[in-house]
Amino acid sequence: MISRFSGSTSLGGGPDSPGAASISPSGASTPLGADPTPLGGGPASPGDGSADRGGSHLARLARLLADDTRATFCLALLNGQAWTAGELARYAGVAPSTATEHINRLIDGGLLVEARQGRHRYVQLASPDVAQLLEELTAHLDPPRPPARSLRQATASAALARGRTCYDHLAGRLGVEITGAMTRTGLLQQRTGFALTDAGLAWLTETLDIPAAELRESRRPLARACLDWTERRPHLAGVAGARICRYLMEHRWVDRIGSGRAVRVTRAGEVALADLLGIDPAAIA
Repeated sequence: MISRFSGSTSLGGGPDSPGAASISPSGASTPLGADPTPLGGGPASPGDGSADRGGSHLARLARLLADDTRATFCLALLNGQAWTAGELARYAGVAPSTATEHINRLIDGGLLVEARQGRHRYVQLASPDVAQLLEELTAHLDPPRPPARSLRQATASAALARGRTCYDHLAGRLGVEITGAMTRTGLLQQRTGFALTDAGLAWLTETLDIPAAELRESRRPLARACLDWTERRPHLAGVAGARICRYLMEHRWVDRIGSGRAVRVTRAGEVALADLLGIDPAAIA
């Protein structure tokens, strides 16, 4: 059940812990106590005083993301996992009470949902649409030019650029290389947006053994282009992108680095991707 985040925050059960929740966004777009249509609105009716309804909702969304702490929370949650308020507080370097206040606002605004598992409370992005919005907004920003950083920060940034999750699919150089390889081998076409070819559908269902029903029954697009904010080229999103990411992780061809978004290709993964898609290991190293 979705609710406002209470002032009591749990500090246990991190995103990599066995008990971490996986929150389903279905039916979770309207938090209790929030505007029933927090991020959008129907067409205005003449004389109903709602001519600026779309503009006011866009302004509300902009205000939500205009705060550094809330923006940091949202970017952290692009790793597709659920986090506790305590974890987000430590990640952003703010007090737990401050984190709770910001989480409440993000829930009320329809960007996050909350779920309880045992004594832990977790928050997650409300839907793949929210993740797409955040990634595309980030992709349109100018590349940051920070002052001299520590070796640790530089290493973390390099790892994110090399490979990361973008909610439920792969991004960074890894995601772009997989997308390019699928296009070169005739599995994906990019002429007018992204679309899987017949060969691509067969590759997913036969080579990767992904049930065809999983590809057909989702309301999400099967293949969608997502502009990569580090590579400045699109990578594969949608149901196909999510299932490929899950497949590579389940086979331990791709592993997470810590609890963040960064991922790395394992030695077995280098061999598998070279065999399946002809990807040079040096291109994703």
